[in-house]
Amino acid sequence: MRPKILFIINSLTGGGAERVMAALLLHSKAYQDRYDIVLALLDDEPAAYEIPDWVTLHQLDCRGSLLQSILQLRALERSLRPAATLSFLTRANVANWASRAGTGRPWNISERVNTGAHLGSGLSGHLSRNLIRLSYRHANHVIAVSQGVADGLSDAFGVPNDIISVIANPVDTARIARQALEKFPAHPDEPYIIAMGRLVENKNFGLLVDAFAASSIAGKLIIIGDGPLRADLERQIADHGLEERIILPGFVQNPFPLLAEAQFFVLPSNAEGFPNALVEAMSTGTAVVATNCRSGPSEILADKSNFPVEAMTLADFGILVPCNNIAAMADSLRYLQDDNTRQRFARLALTRTKDYTPEKAAQRYWHVIERGLHAA
Repeated sequence: MRPKILFIINSLTGGGAERVMAALLLHSKAYQDRYDIVLALLDDEPAAYEIPDWVTLHQLDCRGSLLQSILQLRALERSLRPAATLSFLTRANVANWASRAGTGRPWNISERVNTGAHLGSGLSGHLSRNLIRLSYRHANHVIAVSQGVADGLSDAFGVPNDIISVIANPVDTARIARQALEKFPAHPDEPYIIAMGRLVENKNFGLLVDAFAASSIAGKLIIIGDGPLRADLERQIADHGLEERIILPGFVQNPFPLLAEAQFFVLPSNAEGFPNALVEAMSTGTAVVATNCRSGPSEILADKSNFPVEAMTLADFGILVPCNNIAAMADSLRYLQDDNTRQRFARLALTRTKDYTPEKAAQRYWHVIERGLHAA
């Protein structure tokens, strides 16, 4: 019998980690002759992404509960006896640890976010931090999506550096290029800049709204996404008197035609793991601006981690600005009003996306899995 490799994630609802898991499985076809590839979904929720028919799916029903995730995953693993596991997202990672403890078989985890910034500050956040500190350092291998995430795991949670690898999220540039050619029913009738993401605190779209107001540039701003801070953003937009110029269309099934036609894309986040939206925008040939938050943007745009930025900074593949700096963000919006400058950065952005193909990412994930199998 071929060894079973079990992949674990909370669900395949819409989101960056879920999209990456689906892409990883899709581009693992070269390994199906060597292994039985199995996916466990902890929660029974509608799936936004499909998996290949040669992947065996086990649907659990843990309803967001860590305890149920541990119990149900342990029962599944006793039945399957996988040779190795790989999990995405914090709850799945902790359940993976609890299920594999004492088995002597390799288990690997992938951390998708800047963990310290992602967890809350209350009792729940405190408990989560302790569980991560207890569990992650015992993994055979920890895959971080950026050097910033890796540094955070080492500094804040005591994960040994020698068990951490950095594998950036894959971006299917060919698919994005195809989808960017589709028609979008309601393109704005004037130039616009664009942003995209969940309307939550870490994404900091309030900074972009303030900077757009301060920049005095023409055209519109479109912020694609939805979330709990929508009403706050709408009030902020009204306070600036910009209801006709800042558009919040909510979730858009295929945002790539809008991205491709935008003047440029802006990522105003306070914290990221690996900013998928940034690379996806770059894949449409769109120039980009990003805050220099700890994980991701400088590695993508400057090819460096811990890159110092004190004002608007022209990097190799885009523009970086300090976090929470309205003046610097407004400077960048004004700077990219020049057509030649914008076109130059659009070309650089598209060049950079060749480093994030799904094929390269899948090979690197499987290298980690197979190295653990050989060492076991």
